[in-house]
Amino acid sequence: MRRREFIMILSGAPGWLHKAAAQDVTALKVMSFPGLSNYPIFAAQHKNLFTKHGIAVDLVYTPNSKVQRESLAKNDFQVIHTAADNAVAMVELGKEDAIIVTGGDNGFNRIISQPEINSLSDLRGKTVVVDAPDTAYALLLYKALKDVGLAKGDYTVNSVGGTTQRIKAMLKDKGHAAAAVINVPFNFQLLSEGMKDLGSATKSVGAYQAGSVVVMREWAKAHSDVLVRYLRAVIEGRRWLLDPDNKAEAIQARD
Repeated sequence: MRRREFIMILSGAPGWLHKAAAQDVTALKVMSFPGLSNYPIFAAQHKNLFTKHGIAVDLVYTPNSKVQRESLAKNDFQVIHTAADNAVAMVELGKEDAIIVTGGDNGFNRIISQPEINSLSDLRGKTVVVDAPDTAYALLLYKALKDVGLAKGDYTVNSVGGTTQRIKAMLKDKGHAAAAVINVPFNFQLLSEGMKDLGSATKSVGAYQAGSVVVMREWAKAHSDVLVRYLRAVIEGRRWLLDPDNKAEAIQARD
């Protein structure tokens, strides 16, 4: 090959490389609950970290735990951000081969009640609202109530769905929604309506693993490189978010 021809080929390489990189981007469907746990994802989107790692993320909020678990098992979504308890439920109850690949936070959960409720003991004979009745934050609420002497039959459990549905029930159906576990920042909405904060939902259990990234084992085996690239982007997003030097930009991006 002549030198001039070689130089011409190199001059056209950036365009070819850009086109090849665009074709190599992997689409990933991710399902999560709304809340603070998504901020590393938002940061990764803001700083184009998913693009950097060849990932195109479609983030969707789930209406409830049941839909989220079923969507992962059917591969409608490849990654879910959820309470670790939901992965345990998939394995033990659903017999699905789900695995937890990262940890996270404790959920920042508070027990919020109607104004007339002054303590957890006051929930005797009342109705509490939960997401799925047998996993995650519902179990935290049951444990907190048990610690003040309330057994399952001492109150009624109303399964209404995720955070948005529980907030709606607390505001619109007060007679059948005396209390609920609500995470930050959504608890502030209910507090502004005059409701009460009865304390941390994790106080009675101590250290609690809430936020986690869950995938199906077979999908992870077949797409290990995609999973690693996704986790890298999220981790880099979290590090950027926690860096005090980025506070002003993060606030501006949020607005």
